[in-house]
Amino acid sequence: MQIEENIKPLLSVVIPCYNEDEVIGETYKRLQAFCSELVNLEVELIFVDDGSRDRTRELLEGYAAEDSRIRLIVFARNFGHQIAITAGIDAAGGDAVVLIDADLQDPPEVVHAMVARWREGYDVVYGTRTERLGESAFKRLTARCFYRLLNRLSDVPIPLDTGDFRLMSRNVVDTFKAMPEQDRFVRGMVSWAGFKQIALPYKRAERFAGESKYPLRKMLRFATDGILSFSTKPLQMSVGLGMFCAFLALAGIIYALALRLFTNIWVEGWTALMLAVLFIGGVQLICLGIVGEYIGRIYKEVKNRPLYIVQKYVGFKQAGPALSRSPVVHQNDR
Repeated sequence: MQIEENIKPLLSVVIPCYNEDEVIGETYKRLQAFCSELVNLEVELIFVDDGSRDRTRELLEGYAAEDSRIRLIVFARNFGHQIAITAGIDAAGGDAVVLIDADLQDPPEVVHAMVARWREGYDVVYGTRTERLGESAFKRLTARCFYRLLNRLSDVPIPLDTGDFRLMSRNVVDTFKAMPEQDRFVRGMVSWAGFKQIALPYKRAERFAGESKYPLRKMLRFATDGILSFSTKPLQMSVGLGMFCAFLALAGIIYALALRLFTNIWVEGWTALMLAVLFIGGVQLICLGIVGEYIGRIYKEVKNRPLYIVQKYVGFKQAGPALSRSPVVHQNDR
């Protein structure tokens, strides 16, 4: 990246927050220390309150009143982690944008190395987890299996063991903002955008405080979004299953005709017949479910609702910086 002399580029750091009052003070403290160590860069810290029900919003508004670098986006309700990230990216005005969670599992200090790679000319610097401290063996195993399954099914290669912790150049941010889909899988969307990308290995820390906002149910839904948003192979697999079942049904018909024509045993085979019927019925339901998931996503897209509704902007110089996706803004504090 070419940077003109005497002009400091702006780095936007997007931090989605949901019920983080136990950790947000330490997060802000660590981000302050990170900002003070930056050389030849201006910084804006964009916190996105994703409908928190605790004191997260109150604390962030207090920090924003004292620190001119802080911007705050307050959602009208909880829209989800990926949508919160999207809102932060929409509002970011930086030459580069960093995505980082508020729980401090992704250390802010690693961003220095990301900035160094960006200055070398890379458009995307994504963190690759070499260790995942504080996570159960079950979560580590399922995450490992998910990323490898996703890569096999996806039409676009998605880096293994990589979350949303990354730096993106303005070119990538502008490309991302042009993607209107409702079911969002940010790390896959950034991979799809292309440009010059590089991995940055780091050790993921334990959560500083509070509880994970991704229980098993949400993780399964997130995995479904990742697979269905970047591949039509499940549909192709359903066709394969249908052909396999048709072959089994044909074999069963031949077997039944052979019994009828060449033996006196007509009733025997009832168990095998029932098993075949149940098997084929189960496969049909699975295939219908896969097709239904895709149809449901089409239905959500054609409604063309905004991705999120912003209740309040705090600390922004212009009113409603994310109006392109959220046409309703109830308040704006400059």
